[in-house]
Amino acid sequence: QVQLVESGGGLVQAGGSLRLSCAASGRTFGSLTMGWFRQAPGKEREFVVAVSWSGVVTDYADSVKGRFTISRDNAKNTVYLQMNSLKTEDTAVYYCAASERFLRASMIASDFGSWGQGTQVTVSS
Repeated sequence: QVQLVESGGGLVQAGGSLRLSCAASGRTFGSLTMGWFRQAPGKEREFVVAVSWSGVVTDYADSVKGRFTISRDNAKNTVYLQMNSLKTEDTAVYYCAASERFLRASMIASDFGSWGQGTQVTVSS
């Protein structure tokens, strides 16, 4: 288990950008697969992206590929989500998550054992 705190959410116009941050506490961050999920009201939690412990391997949902970029700074125990060309469909609470599993394709929420509280992203027309 690792403690995670997201920040950086807010209101942005369609076509704009936001950068989310996830700060982790503890000494094991560098060995964890990190991911972002999102959940809109009335919708199920949706996988967005994950990154391996090394930062080399990534897996993006088709809906965000080419627009979102995940990165991590293990020295700072922080993972980032750069969101560009935002659409109204991106409106959701975004959650940072950590997994002790190796990154693989088609990871799901149950693969992640630690979760942040979420940060709201609202994209307006």
